[in-house]
Amino acid sequence: MYFDVTYMLLVVLPGMVLSGAASMYLKSTFKKYESIGTRQNLTGAEAAQVMLERAGVTHCRIEPVSGRLSDHYDPRDRTLRLSEPVYNARSIAAIGVACHEAGHALQHAQGYKWLQMRSALVPVTSIASKMSMPVLMVGMMMLSLAPLLGQWVVLAGVALFSVAVVFSVITLPVEWDASARAKTAIVNAGIVNQNETAGAHRVLNAAFLTYLASAIASIMTLIYYLHRSGLLRQILSNRR
Repeated sequence: MYFDVTYMLLVVLPGMVLSGAASMYLKSTFKKYESIGTRQNLTGAEAAQVMLERAGVTHCRIEPVSGRLSDHYDPRDRTLRLSEPVYNARSIAAIGVACHEAGHALQHAQGYKWLQMRSALVPVTSIASKMSMPVLMVGMMMLSLAPLLGQWVVLAGVALFSVAVVFSVITLPVEWDASARAKTAIVNAGIVNQNETAGAHRVLNAAFLTYLASAIASIMTLIYYLHRSGLLRQILSNRR
């Protein structure tokens, strides 16, 4: 299990490359546009506020949070938390990130179904993610000692891990829609002009790629566990 060459070559290495490349692209894109201001000279917090007010959302708080690229919207208390390089910064990068998070606040206010599904999965995913790997490891070790029991334990681990996979897949339309809302709003509200739009879009697209890479890595890991346990072969056999 720990020295499985197949796992390393087909799952770990590609997953690391995908995630690493997406993360590096996001950081480099953010850094590039972090030093470029806008004609309106709004801070990230001000841009998000303009976007929310134009959409009629007045019950969302905006507050700073420590860290870099730690920006997020918390639907539990309707609070948009922006990292220090975004909250007070007057750059295209800050505006792109802030308005993306404001997009989540709009989703919440308008009852966006995918966001509701993701929010409902958060507590379940938290528990399943912590339990899946220990259960899978025990199951893999049991396969050679008690194949039938081991397979059932692996199946339980796969089921737990599948919750995290479903969560990462559901996250994709949520993040894409939030960026789409931001792209439309920053233009309609006059937050950026025509010359600044392309940069803001690049920041938003770069952020989405990190979620896409994470989802692909999770799916690859799930397929590996299905293959390793023999469940994938059974599934394919039953479909023939």
